[in-house]
Amino acid sequence: MKITDISIDVIERATAPVRVQDERADLGGTTTQGVLRVMTDGGIEGHAFVGDQAGDSTQRMNTIIKTLKPAMIGRDSSDREWLWNQLSVIAGHGAAIEPDWAPLDVALWDIEGKAAGQPIHKLLGTARTEVPLYATYPPRHGTVEGFVEEGLQLKAEGFRAYKIHPGPLHYKQAAIVAAKVREAVGDEMTLMLDRNHGYDFREALYVGHALDANDYFWYEDPIPANDIESIKELTNRLETPLNMSDTRGFLLHEAAQFLQMNATRLIRGTVRKLGITGLKKQMSMVEGFHKVCEVGLAGNSALNAANLHVIASSMNCTYFEYWLPKEVHQWGVTKQFEINENGNLNVPMDPGLGVELDEEWITAHKIATLS
Repeated sequence: MKITDISIDVIERATAPVRVQDERADLGGTTTQGVLRVMTDGGIEGHAFVGDQAGDSTQRMNTIIKTLKPAMIGRDSSDREWLWNQLSVIAGHGAAIEPDWAPLDVALWDIEGKAAGQPIHKLLGTARTEVPLYATYPPRHGTVEGFVEEGLQLKAEGFRAYKIHPGPLHYKQAAIVAAKVREAVGDEMTLMLDRNHGYDFREALYVGHALDANDYFWYEDPIPANDIESIKELTNRLETPLNMSDTRGFLLHEAAQFLQMNATRLIRGTVRKLGITGLKKQMSMVEGFHKVCEVGLAGNSALNAANLHVIASSMNCTYFEYWLPKEVHQWGVTKQFEINENGNLNVPMDPGLGVELDEEWITAHKIATLS
């Protein structure tokens, strides 16, 4: 099928504000995001959403329409690998274009699944039909007690795993948080900690020892991803595996470099940066090194579904990342993914992404169309 048109419904939506206690902007409030539509001469329309959580996605939408659309009009909708290999040419000497391209790749996979009458994970090769998840909030607390209460709340809600975002909490306080949360929730709950690159080496090592003492499952992005020597040293000194990296520029070749240097035991990836095409490549590459690829939040309902399809096509990922509050990244579809009776997420079984657009909601929130 040939691509005949690509457009984006620009929507404006508002969610309750979420105060974030670190260097990032707060979540929530009014934001501008998009519903991507890829039309074909076969009458099949592929969909994806443009936008991370509650962040403005105007720049990404403009890149898709102005830069990527001209490259794809008239091409076959299955030309995903061709497009993947053209990204460096299209980007020129600019910044990495992969996070802008990712929704387009997802929409092309949606077309492929719909044309085949199969969910995307069937095209990739299904390994499982439900996936464990862990809950996490952005860093909202300035006290140890706040994180203890958060962990107990999530345990009471039935979550079996919890990732702590300590934010700018002093590193010695973060180490206390690690111990106190473990004491409060008990040994049966899996725990992780993610500092979002905020520590220096000594701080990261101090917190890492607390994670070792309290049986944490991973230690995510403790220091900047470009400090590879320090990352290697932390990996050598700590029992808790490092998980790297959610940095925007940490893409396929950066992951390959970390694997080659034996810098970390867990590699981080997401459809948000790599599309389905790139994330599947990354997961296979990591598996070849006998290591694990853990998948991070994609930031909206359509791309989260895409993450779920890729995770379902491999046994080399432990968890789906389930961010709270849900409202900041769940929108625009008639039915959100629900946690099943086993405490896992069911994998979509309908063709393509397996999500149905809530066209009435989209129309009510649409402020423009880019084409």
